[in-house]
Amino acid sequence: MLINNDTILKDNDPFIREKSQPVPLPLSDEDRQILTDMYNYVKDSTDPEKAEKMNLRPAVGISAIQIGIPKQLTAVIVPTADAEGNESTVEFMLANPRIISSSVQPAYLEGGEGCLSVTEDHEGYVVRSARIKVQAYDALTDQNIVIRARGYLAIVLQHEIDHFSGILFYDRINKEEPFREVEGAMVI
Repeated sequence: MLINNDTILKDNDPFIREKSQPVPLPLSDEDRQILTDMYNYVKDSTDPEKAEKMNLRPAVGISAIQIGIPKQLTAVIVPTADAEGNESTVEFMLANPRIISSSVQPAYLEGGEGCLSVTEDHEGYVVRSARIKVQAYDALTDQNIVIRARGYLAIVLQHEIDHFSGILFYDRINKEEPFREVEGAMVI
């Protein structure tokens, strides 16, 4: 399936607000291919040469509803660093991910969030949980997993899982005070 900036649904399309349904496991060949195509989009979008040639916007994640498929499928590739500052990349092709626990401590990206489906700027803090646990099936490892995520990875996963409920990041911005101080927040 061709996925590029022209084929990704934008937020002016009411379908982006549809609820996504869980997929049966084991994955069908069709669902596995959807995940693979989304994963390849995210991977290719971070290569400036490929991104320009293939009309891709840079991304760390994409959910199936964004390509017009209302299924609980998402692919994420997120740069991370450990406590010593060693950089690595976390990659998942998830089916039916769900948050099973989340921290009380809030977190947000200082520069705000973006989305492949949102072309206009929406300024303000998108407050989420600083730490979450996600249960899912990962097609990259072909197993059920539990992801313990904090910081940026936690925010990315929450953003993608929100798509399954038709929620876009700017729905979570405080309309009256978009940059209101969030006490005790992890600022990323």
